[in-house]
Amino acid sequence: MRFRAETRDKTQALGERLAKRLLPGDVVLLSGELGAGKSELARGIARGLGIAGPVPSPTFTLLNIYGTGRIPLHHFDWYRAEDAEELVASGLEEYIQGDWISLIEWHERAPGLCPARHLLIEIEMTGDDARLIAFTPQGGFRTIDLEEEDLDDSGA
Repeated sequence: MRFRAETRDKTQALGERLAKRLLPGDVVLLSGELGAGKSELARGIARGLGIAGPVPSPTFTLLNIYGTGRIPLHHFDWYRAEDAEELVASGLEEYIQGDWISLIEWHERAPGLCPARHLLIEIEMTGDDARLIAFTPQGGFRTIDLEEEDLDDSGA
């Protein structure tokens, strides 16, 4: 499923809609260039889960844990990680799967730590704030159907 989000607000709105369909144990991998909108989508998912307050990207801490929503959220950002061994040494791999939702930005830094069953979300910049966002279930992850609202669906 592919969507066009013409503004940051629409990127966050897509995240909010997705959050309503996520379940405990789901792992979502966010892929895209620096500045593509991974953190904006993550903020929308957090809002959709009922998490109030700021949702900063965990670029320097590698992981932010939010326990106040309808489902706990583990938000990872592996941009600054050198390799998988660094993440394993820090003990982060035990926080990836559990009774929560995990969002992982920059998962490409340590693909071996990502479970085979996940939702891959690829974000492509198509303008200043415009984005093309594709959802691809991997490893038996269920298809997530989002009803059309104010976002433009560019087709499946």
